[in-house]
Amino acid sequence: MGGPPSPHEVTMLLRAWSGGDKEALDRLAPLVYNELHRIAKRLMAGQRLNHTLQATALVNEAYVRLVDAREASWQDRAHFFALCARAMRQILVDHARGRASVKRGGEHIMIELDEAAVAAPPSPSVNLLELDEALRRLATLDPRKSQVVEMRFFGGLSLEETAEALNISTKTVQRDWDMARAWLYAELSGKHKDG
Repeated sequence: MGGPPSPHEVTMLLRAWSGGDKEALDRLAPLVYNELHRIAKRLMAGQRLNHTLQATALVNEAYVRLVDAREASWQDRAHFFALCARAMRQILVDHARGRASVKRGGEHIMIELDEAAVAAPPSPSVNLLELDEALRRLATLDPRKSQVVEMRFFGGLSLEETAEALNISTKTVQRDWDMARAWLYAELSGKHKDG
């Protein structure tokens, strides 16, 4: 068992699981866990050392949410990781909101928007709750661009995987990613509010 599992193998197991094969889930779990843990570690990087949510807990909670999704109909590996990205985003946002309600000002989870980008100018750290609100606003203007950010940033999907999950070209993903990041930067820095 050398090397990572093939996307085809993961896709076959996801489809078998969707079709009711409970053993497929047992075979799938170890194949996707390392990738989910890598994504979670990237999302949690730079957080304070005593942060109450750790990468392993984030992976476990996201996985439990996905396993409990009764209506799940997995198209392929990219679709699965796109839904994992959405679950991790929601878990992080829920956690940040919960901490914010505990004490005024709450726990601000700061993240780098360019963590998933390969060659982009550095952007300032942003508050996760502010990013979530900005992504919700972007989704009302352009749902696909919001999905691209979610998949690339929260899911760690490559340009190719994002294109596959959204059934669009890699060039379109790159263009959407660049435009969405520029829009989010303006939104989060208050530039859209001035005009």
